[in-house]
Amino acid sequence: MNSRIHSRMNQTMTTPTVVEVAPEVKPPSLRAKLARNPEWFTVGLIVVTCVIVGAINPRFFQLATLFDLLHSATTTSLFALGTLVVLASGGIDVSFTAIAALTMYGITKAVFAWWPDAPFALILITGAIGGVMLGVINGLLVHRLKAPSLIVTIGTQYLYRGLLLTFIGTSFFMNIPHSMDRFGRIPLMFYQTADGLRAVLPVSVVALVAAALLTWWLLNRTMMGRGVYAMGGSLAIAERLGYNLRAIHLFVFGYTGMLAGIAGILHVSNNRLANPFDLVGSELDVIAAVILGGARITGGTGTVAGTLLGVVLVTLINNVLILVGVPSTWQKVIIGAFILIAGTLFAFQRKN
Repeated sequence: MNSRIHSRMNQTMTTPTVVEVAPEVKPPSLRAKLARNPEWFTVGLIVVTCVIVGAINPRFFQLATLFDLLHSATTTSLFALGTLVVLASGGIDVSFTAIAALTMYGITKAVFAWWPDAPFALILITGAIGGVMLGVINGLLVHRLKAPSLIVTIGTQYLYRGLLLTFIGTSFFMNIPHSMDRFGRIPLMFYQTADGLRAVLPVSVVALVAAALLTWWLLNRTMMGRGVYAMGGSLAIAERLGYNLRAIHLFVFGYTGMLAGIAGILHVSNNRLANPFDLVGSELDVIAAVILGGARITGGTGTVAGTLLGVVLVTLINNVLILVGVPSTWQKVIIGAFILIAGTLFAFQRKN
């Protein structure tokens, strides 16, 4: 009996105790952080651009420059928010400028001819409704034809512009409805610069803030937003999960059309000029801004914050580099180089 007890005690004393050591948790690398938050790359480009421009021309660092950038970026930002929604769903839309041109010119001309004293709110709502209708046509065609959205929207872009130039008019006019003219002159904020000039922040920036908040809420807090990202990740999986693909197609293109219609009306009000050839050719700048903000062209990703940062970067390049003597012909070169760098970086991160 004692021998058994002693043997057990010896085994207990000689058996080594195994202590599990938790694996060392390494802090996420810079590459991993960029993979999760690609908009930080855009922030870096913005900072570098501002530092270079400010070092060459110190007048850049003044409130008037910020007001000018916000004024220039309002229309582009509204376009970009709509493009973000379409890209997140796995599609692409290049007809938003044609929608904006058709709604802004057609409605402005009609109101001026038949109801010059129409309230601005009614004009803006009419522009939004017109944009939704034209955008829904895109969504119906994409869903029914099962065709790539790029092909469909190239076709509707030419269709909408053809209708505008053939049946509505080709000449610009500066006599816009009184309410639109008054709205374009309302300052949200202003101040006198050191040179005695009046720097004005237009009230249309409020519409941009509202659109950004609405887009964020729709994409991140609603079932429709989840469906948009799901469809962008995989069309087949989204269908198996029970999402209504027809409803999502109508939503993304209708929402893009609505923002385009609003952007068109605000564009006329801010510039106090209705020109059917305005906004032509800005599609690539808008898509570039969304991609630079971290959205993938294949869908399933993208954020509102990243999109707005991309717009800031593109607006800086298009409007500020002239201050430091960079020819306008180099603007597209720089934007293209940034897109290639961003695309290469994001692709390399996904492989790793």
